[in-house]
Amino acid sequence: MALYGTFARLLAAPDDDIGVAPSLAASFYGAVRDRWGSGRALRFFIQQIPHSDELARTIARYERSACTPQMAADILRLNTEIDIRSLLPTVQVPTLVLHSSGDRLIPVAIAQYMAAHLPDARFVEEAGDFHVCWDPTKLWFLDHVEDFFLGDRPRRPPTQRVLATVLFTDIVGSTEQAAAMGDRIWRQVLDRHDSACARAVGRFGGRLVKSTGDGLLATFDSPSSGVECARSIRSLLSDVGIRVRAGVHTGEVELRRGDVGGIAVHIGARIAALAHPDEIWVSRTVKDLTTGSGLLLAGRGRHALKGVPDQWELFSLS
Repeated sequence: MALYGTFARLLAAPDDDIGVAPSLAASFYGAVRDRWGSGRALRFFIQQIPHSDELARTIARYERSACTPQMAADILRLNTEIDIRSLLPTVQVPTLVLHSSGDRLIPVAIAQYMAAHLPDARFVEEAGDFHVCWDPTKLWFLDHVEDFFLGDRPRRPPTQRVLATVLFTDIVGSTEQAAAMGDRIWRQVLDRHDSACARAVGRFGGRLVKSTGDGLLATFDSPSSGVECARSIRSLLSDVGIRVRAGVHTGEVELRRGDVGGIAVHIGARIAALAHPDEIWVSRTVKDLTTGSGLLLAGRGRHALKGVPDQWELFSLS
């Protein structure tokens, strides 16, 4: 048996204080009920769902088709009232208990308790700030489940290196704007930012790797696509009063569980940090690879990039 993100008892009890406080659970039932049917309730259970109007409508329709708001709250309440702790010692099969350390619904201590009271259990915990993640490439537990049921097998290499163009964007003056606007209005600004960026990345055939809080990281197969996407993002966000800076670099990146890493990613981030407001800066590599594409790039001199060896010749999109 393999268990992920689950529990024998979720609510705290007089004889067990590692669970969730009943008052907190009751507030959660109400929050789910109040949001059910709007497309926002599912985000409690599945993290990192992209922000887009089309997806929000789809999720809202899914919620409304599943059950009524009160039924959703009642089902959730009944689930959290489960208590099968007394049955754990009777389980007579090898069991794998898996849990994300940052699970936002089920505290990891609850899973540890369950593994400790199953006669033949192995507990595996890995980093993950989700209960379930929208991006299937980040579901770290799938390899463990496959190993558990199929036994030893040749494993995929932990990292894979590919040539890619990385694009970083950053909202100009984000900290000051957030402080001036307040959390609610700033969240609306970020939602507009995320929606515009997702449209632009998709239009130019890129992959939106992740949000950086006040910007994004995306990858592309060609450097010209990355630059043109940055130009589109700048234009789209300018229309809603958001100013950005961007950096583009091409190099080998490491692919791992839906994320990217490596020195090329650091270089892209450093270039974006040097760019002036409303400007798109690129590395010499990008300039050389886009010769003949029609992009007009002006020299910005040689710069030291924090943590990266040597001086780097940079250019800005005219």
